[in-house]
Amino acid sequence: MSQTEDPAVTLVRLLKEYLRVVKDDGSLANVHVSQEWYDRELMKNCDGQVTVGIERNEDHTLSLDGNLRRRLSMARINVWVTDKPEQGIVGRTIRDKICTEVYRVIREKRNKPNTTEHNYIGVGILTETHKAYYQSSSTEPQPADLLWAQLTDAEYQKIWYSDDDRLAKSVLENGKHPHMLFRFKIDADEEVLKEIVLKSEGYGTAPAANGVTIKAWNFTESMWQNVVSGTGESDEVINITLASSLSDYVDADGYAYMLAKTTNPSNGATPAILNCDYAEAILTVNGITHADIAGFRDADEVRVKPFLWHTEFAVKTWLFENVPTT
Repeated sequence: MSQTEDPAVTLVRLLKEYLRVVKDDGSLANVHVSQEWYDRELMKNCDGQVTVGIERNEDHTLSLDGNLRRRLSMARINVWVTDKPEQGIVGRTIRDKICTEVYRVIREKRNKPNTTEHNYIGVGILTETHKAYYQSSSTEPQPADLLWAQLTDAEYQKIWYSDDDRLAKSVLENGKHPHMLFRFKIDADEEVLKEIVLKSEGYGTAPAANGVTIKAWNFTESMWQNVVSGTGESDEVINITLASSLSDYVDADGYAYMLAKTTNPSNGATPAILNCDYAEAILTVNGITHADIAGFRDADEVRVKPFLWHTEFAVKTWLFENVPTT
């Protein structure tokens, strides 16, 4: 029987990936998401904290032989914010904004809480998770190749969204392709990984024929594998789906790599141009397949200074298992 992920870990990943709290000045709030509990020292350096814990678990049999089962969990999601008058932060306002986002994310992702999309939204040069690089070459460089050059902040912004504001990289040297390397942080244990989908949106042009080719790096074999190609001269989405031997495609630090290049090279007279609009890795783990808001309550602590604005959500989750007898 495959291992399943702790529901609290799944919910932490879900909230980390999708919470977008916008402050009154238009900037994004710095919200720390973790498993329980509230950390007063941590709150000095962030606008709010969200913690996730499990209140109880239940195991229900759904068949007479006991093989088909449903594991039901009740999770606590706590939102914590303090007043910071010296920074112009009104705790109650930030708390309400975070709660609105928690409510939105859980409800919108209720049928696929174990699937998250890891993209480049908000990523820049200083970001330590996902990265993207470029180089031109007649061969396919390895991820560790020293000639890779990281994108600039302005170039990163062009691959934040699928919005037709594309990043274009070209090469005119005969026999060379423009290449892009995408690094994704896979923040899940190998034992619970179920599927990784590497996705690229864009197109390539070259003298011989149009098209983009993408590949995934296999660390065990030390080579690019799982070739998928497009042929369009306008944006198209191409995917690599990894559903077995997933540990071969994730390194010891939790990174997976995708290579994108024009299918054909430049001929020295006409450039080969790689246009990228968007890239992402879609991660699915063995774990809860449903999560929804069961209720929430405010539990503010106003007898202390500064005030601690606190809201607790009750979230019900479940997963189905087939557990045969031995």
